[in-house]
Amino acid sequence: MGILIPLFLVIVCCVIIWRASDSFAAASDYIGRNLSEGVRGATINAIGSSLPEVFTSFFFLFYLKDVDGFSGGIGTTAGSAIFNGMIIPAFVILVVILTGLARNISVSRKVLYRDGASLILAEFLFIIIISGKSLHWWHGVLLMVIYFAYLFYMLKSMKKPGFNHPSHHEPEFRIHEPQKSSWYYLFTFDFEPLFIGKNKISDKTAWPLLIFSTFSIAFICLILVQACEWIGSDVYTIPYLGTFEGLNIPIMFVAIILASAASSVPDTIISMNDARRGNYDDAISNALGSNIFDICFALGFPLFIYTLINGPIVMHPETIEQSAELRILLLLLTILAFVVYVYRKKINSVQAYMLLGIYSVFTLYVIGRGANHPLANEVAVYLRGIVSFLNLL
Repeated sequence: MGILIPLFLVIVCCVIIWRASDSFAAASDYIGRNLSEGVRGATINAIGSSLPEVFTSFFFLFYLKDVDGFSGGIGTTAGSAIFNGMIIPAFVILVVILTGLARNISVSRKVLYRDGASLILAEFLFIIIISGKSLHWWHGVLLMVIYFAYLFYMLKSMKKPGFNHPSHHEPEFRIHEPQKSSWYYLFTFDFEPLFIGKNKISDKTAWPLLIFSTFSIAFICLILVQACEWIGSDVYTIPYLGTFEGLNIPIMFVAIILASAASSVPDTIISMNDARRGNYDDAISNALGSNIFDICFALGFPLFIYTLINGPIVMHPETIEQSAELRILLLLLTILAFVVYVYRKKINSVQAYMLLGIYSVFTLYVIGRGANHPLANEVAVYLRGIVSFLNLL
């Protein structure tokens, strides 16, 4: 029972985030309709759909405080980056193939090399910046600067589509005729009828819809953080229900799998919708762009605010080691995924299953680390050895 309750909450959070993500996707599709192909996925989709990671990191830091909060935050952002790099592209490929839309997908080499190289560089800088025994406000600033530099480059390289461009895709949006009460749509997290009603979506309705759906998702992330804390705890108490036993494992390992997967639901929904419409560049670019946002802004901004208010975070030796192995693992898995993306001109189901296999091995490793399995611990020692070799600890 001690594990079932928080796991049930995590599942509920996933469902609610999934429902609210539909409204978010409709708004972001409209707002980003004039951005060139690939840029929309790496900017407005990536920023908006990754806001749950920002709020989850905030809640981890301000709720659990200092070291535990940072562990949860880095576990969520790094785990989400790995999820986005493996699971989302795999789902995109399989959705296209299994639904009969195509036998394979073709993604622009420019998009793959641009976003892949940017992500690998960002992760390498991430390893360097978050490598000391304490964290200060300027660590958060440096991480945010990396993302804004990437964002500036993306916007500068954007090609404005012409009015008569034949390939410009004008997204279709639902016209709603609400027949149920507003409370029904609120409790089912279907926000489009509330903001759009019988009218077509416009700038006046798209932005409020985007903001409201995003903050609704963020609020659910607070419950997600609480559920992750209960799972990682030795013993926890729920008012009026009693005291229960958790798994007594580091919060970082819980966040890497559960919090990251739940907070990545919007990214998954948006990328799969893009893939169904044939926007493969946007589908993949959203996943890779979200990763840069996750590790740079989703962790950097909460870290900046928290340390500015509460002072530096002094890291425990155990947290330093766990953080080091996670950062190196993130970089290695990203490079491996990038090789899977580019080793063939067209991406097919074989590459999708390869990505799923890599993520499965990663999940087994995290579970093994949480359970102190000897093999997983040996791998962890090897990963920390790489960091020590780079003189980053």
